Amino acid sequence: MKMKNMKLSLLAVAVVVAGLVSCGKEEVPAPPPTPTVSITDSVEIPFSTNHYLFYRFKDSAVVAAADSATTKWDFGLRFVSIIVNSHSSGPGNGGVITQPGIYDNYITAPTTGYAYDTTATQTGVDAGLTTGWYNYDDATHVFSPKAGQFFVIRTADNHYVKMEILSVTYAGFVSQTSPPTTLIYKFRYNYQADGTTNLQ
Repeated sequence: MKMKNMKLSLLAVAVVVAGLVSCGKEEVPAPPPTPTVSITDSVEIPFSTNHYLFYRFKDSAVVAAADSATTKWDFGLRFVSIIVNSHSSGPGNGGVITQPGIYDNYITAPTTGYAYDTTATQTGVDAGLTTGWYNYDDATHVFSPKAGQFFVIRTADNHYVKMEILSVTYAGFVSQTSPPTTLIYKFRYNYQADGTTNLQ
């Protein structure tokens, strides 16, 4: 009888301990996702040029053209062409998704499905006059980003970013018969420094 009572007592203790351990595990909350760095920036590029302006997200830096063959940059701009650092454009692991939707509501980057630059003219971002990421006004010769569209970018070093081009304006523009000297791109982006896919 004593042996039976002892077995029941040990069983009860085991159940209580297991319950405490289980409760302890449940009470530990998951760490909140690391917030992204949210930046609004602008860059100015020559209107007529054969060279790209190179940009790095993690420190909002314009990268020297001399570093175009390195992983120091994430995307490049030349007139309406946008490139990412991978494959034909660079040695990085960059990629891009042209994403329809509401920028602020997009909170998680996918890990697959990214386009990249296969050749100098076949880029991951469509820059076609009628099919591209922008609208063009024949009367004013002004172009602007299409509404409800932004880019999800995997950087050269495998971090994730969402970027929305807010405006493109001309500088040094005198008349319709004379081209402007430069283009000013204004854009915002959320960069995830910890390498996860959280874009909040």
